[in-house]
Amino acid sequence: MRAFLSLLNGPQTFGSSRGFWATAIAVFLVALLFPLVGDGYTVGNLAYFGVWVFMALGLSLIWGYGGMLSFGQTAFFGLAGYSYGVIAINLGANYGYPVLALFCALVIAAVLALVLGYFMIYGRITGVFVGIVTLSVTLTFATFLNQTAGPEWRIGRARLNGYNGMTRIPSLSIPWFDGDKITFRGPALYYLVLVLLVLCYLGLRIMVNSRFGNVLVAIRENPERAELLGYDIRRYQLVAFVVGSTLAGLSGVLYTAWGQFIVPAAMALPAAAMPIIWVAVGGRKDLTATLIGTLFVLWLFQTLIVISQQYALIVIGALLLVTILVMPGGYIVWVVENRDAIFNWRRHRAERLAESRAVASDGASE
Repeated sequence: MRAFLSLLNGPQTFGSSRGFWATAIAVFLVALLFPLVGDGYTVGNLAYFGVWVFMALGLSLIWGYGGMLSFGQTAFFGLAGYSYGVIAINLGANYGYPVLALFCALVIAAVLALVLGYFMIYGRITGVFVGIVTLSVTLTFATFLNQTAGPEWRIGRARLNGYNGMTRIPSLSIPWFDGDKITFRGPALYYLVLVLLVLCYLGLRIMVNSRFGNVLVAIRENPERAELLGYDIRRYQLVAFVVGSTLAGLSGVLYTAWGQFIVPAAMALPAAAMPIIWVAVGGRKDLTATLIGTLFVLWLFQTLIVISQQYALIVIGALLLVTILVMPGGYIVWVVENRDAIFNWRRHRAERLAESRAVASDGASE
């Protein structure tokens, strides 16, 4: 038990105090109870937000902890989403086949990540070239799927439909008693996303605070030194790339099941850049900062897009620019790292205010 707690509260993640975990449990309980008081639209919208967090956490592992800037998250997102749609449409929604389709889609995403990561990492592609290769793969997928509009572009009963995307994809469901089934829509999907998100977050905390995570961070900081110490740095990077990309695939499957459709635009250039912004704003080197930052940027973007899509993109772009120039480690990471100075500044300000008031009152009494 003590070893488990030490992994949860290791040096590679913020938040190890009782106050942090008490707050986390309180937020989780509020999230559990919210569907009982919230309206259907808000519950579905929160599920939509949660779907994207898996992709962001995966990018945090690849980029924040592994030091590899990847634009390929949406490629695995789209590949898993389309794979789920094709398999689920052909197998149907009965007998738990959508869950089988989910696992098959994740395996397909993991295999592609393994192949791409192997040739990229063992080919010693590093730095900005990782971003170029992954972005090229993403745009290749998007371009290919955009031109699959004809009736000949079908896999069994599933039509790809070009830029219009695949529709009428079965929701996730599992068999239940008496031949019935539980379909994950509305609150059921919300709870599924919430539970998966908690398990994923805790699992990643254990992973990055373990020996594997410590070595991965050492590789990020100085790969030559880590290799001289005897570590196979490419193996660690490959594992991180496969795990992070598979999490992007999980986002793709859950998104496809949530909306019952998937379009090539989900892999286009604007979509490929969004996970970078989510992770950078909160703080790519910490899972908690990534989670909070992603939810904040998603909420901000959805709020602004009601006014204007162009206006929303400009504001989000400006937010990224300020992050890079002022707080390259991320806003939340900056606040955590400088919390003592921030609190001391507030205390010193309060003390100065009290002194000035005392001087003023003494002058008035004289």
